[in-house]
Amino acid sequence: MEKTTENATVALKVEGMSCNNCALSISRYLEKEGMKDVMVSFATGDVRFRPGDDKAVSAVVKGIHGLGYQVVSGAPARGRVTSRLTAQLLFTLPFTVLLLLHMFVPWHWLHQPYVQLTLVLPVYIVGMVRFGSSALRSLRAGVPNMDVLVSMGATAAFVYSLLGTVRGLGDHYLFYETAASIITLVLLGNYLEEKSVRQTTTAITGLAAMQVTAARRIDPLTGEIREVANGTLVPGDQVLVNTGDQVPADGEVIWGEGYVSEAMITGESEQIHKKNGDRVIGGTISGGGSFRMKVTATGEATVLAHIIELVRQAQGTKSPMQRLADRISAVFVPVVIAIAVITFLVSCYVFSVPATEAMMRAIAVLVIACPCAMGLATPAAVMVGLGRAAKNGILIKGSHTLERFTRITQVVFDKTGTLTTGKPGISAWRVLAGSDDEFRRTAATLESHSSHPIAAAISGAWSSDGGPVMRGVTEVEGLGLEATDEEQNTYRIGSYQVARSLGAEEGHQVYVVKNDRLLGWIDLSDTVRPDAKATVDALRARGIRTIMLSGDSQARAEALGALIGIDEIYGSHNPAEKMELIRMLTRQAPTAMVGDGINDAPALTLADIGIALSDASHVAMQSADVVLLSERLGQLPLALGLGTHTYLTIKQNLFWAFFYNIIAIPVAAFGLLSPIVGAAVMGLSDVVLAVNS
Repeated sequence: MEKTTENATVALKVEGMSCNNCALSISRYLEKEGMKDVMVSFATGDVRFRPGDDKAVSAVVKGIHGLGYQVVSGAPARGRVTSRLTAQLLFTLPFTVLLLLHMFVPWHWLHQPYVQLTLVLPVYIVGMVRFGSSALRSLRAGVPNMDVLVSMGATAAFVYSLLGTVRGLGDHYLFYETAASIITLVLLGNYLEEKSVRQTTTAITGLAAMQVTAARRIDPLTGEIREVANGTLVPGDQVLVNTGDQVPADGEVIWGEGYVSEAMITGESEQIHKKNGDRVIGGTISGGGSFRMKVTATGEATVLAHIIELVRQAQGTKSPMQRLADRISAVFVPVVIAIAVITFLVSCYVFSVPATEAMMRAIAVLVIACPCAMGLATPAAVMVGLGRAAKNGILIKGSHTLERFTRITQVVFDKTGTLTTGKPGISAWRVLAGSDDEFRRTAATLESHSSHPIAAAISGAWSSDGGPVMRGVTEVEGLGLEATDEEQNTYRIGSYQVARSLGAEEGHQVYVVKNDRLLGWIDLSDTVRPDAKATVDALRARGIRTIMLSGDSQARAEALGALIGIDEIYGSHNPAEKMELIRMLTRQAPTAMVGDGINDAPALTLADIGIALSDASHVAMQSADVVLLSERLGQLPLALGLGTHTYLTIKQNLFWAFFYNIIAIPVAAFGLLSPIVGAAVMGLSDVVLAVNS
């Protein structure tokens, strides 16, 4: 359980929810107690809310226990739930098989009423302990769940048979096998559903498993290396990472170098070279080399923990389609009970059906109806979609975003840092004096003494090997660098101002001067992302209109737009003008905005879907609905595809859930399905949805 400050969000892990109606019971209880922003997910066991001013969290936890659910520390123990289900299923199965055998084998003793009563009692007791207690709790909470239908169906068959046994009314009044089969088959369905739902959460559990590993901590005094659990690390600790090791926490390389696979977080298979000063992310894998790192973040403060938290929050959000399904689920059980009663009365008094057969029809209606299918339809698909996106380095904040993906008809791109890398690169240069090699070595040597992005671009692109050895370097604000070499030659490198007095041609970005003689000039430009054109082409192939929105000049924006095939280009827009344009575009059609998540935050918020390219260490940007962790535009079509397919799966699941209940209930009411077959079909309906998801 978490609660950091007064009225902060409380996060609980709850065991015992067997279907979406259980989640609705807890949700309605919390809302009745004055809790706000309530989110309950039966599949993940997550419960979140903001407490009211006058309500203690401990009292709310006690109330949840009173409903029959358990608040636990850490993740809900799915294994224990499955084990308990397995034990109950294996216990009831042999008794049920024996009861069913009496319909197929001529064993006289199996036809004895009291023998059948003895066989059904253990099954009925287990069923009432599991389903009956849950049914009573749900009725007390005001949200009847599926267990009410199961309990009523099994109890009706059991009580009817018991009266027939006590009063000696004969074989036609014995339906013990029906009561036992309903309970056993529903247990089987619950078991299969539990196993299937666990499969829908494998992505998030896989990420969570990466949080626990061993670490080789280095003693700062003795240098001794000792293996410890990464949970004991604190910021400032030094850790050794060798080939094949899992990086134990977020940190910074302070010695050595190596290659690290960040595929589990960014979805990128290519290993990244890490050297002194580079950041490393906890949970990633060292693919080669050896380095020491200084821990900068542990536990809940790590990038991986933040990603997991964002995915869990997103999986718990409800889309409009899910809210509709929840509203229907909340009234579904009373409606089915009413239909079962009407079925019995109409069969008896309108169609003159014998009471025994009428009761079997009513029981079939009760056990074949499945509110869980409607409740599971959306969350199962959402969990799979969001989990798969996270494994591919795409964070989607909420199921409502998945729904909006299907309506997007135009995508707006920021230019700098989105369609381009945001890092300058050399685009042109001219040597006016001396050799080409000498010019490049001199420029690289001078710029290696500056940390300016332009200087870094030049020194990174050209080698300084063999260049002049500088004895004194001075940075002149607004101009550039001045330096002197061993032979007392003077150098200047910088803007037009350093070469203005030499009659230099204006309009270039960097000028190099030696002993008041102009050696040449250099122009730089932002480099286009290698996957920008392919991404734009992929969007246009889907019929999506592409738009560029830039603060750069219209001419430069149009030059880049023509290069990568953008449909419409807007240049020379300041932040306020960008916001106004996004407002206009969203009024025209559903619009997604792709930006760097920092300068474009207002525009990202105004768009129907805001998509940010982000380094994983800055994944917490609140302005975007979607974060592409690997900073690859090529993930954008994948994100759109995942959103579209997840939404399609939701519609398929809801269609199946509604179609199943609309068809199955009338079929049972007309006596075309026995309660035993109904229980089996109902148990499999949820499994179909989970497998489809």
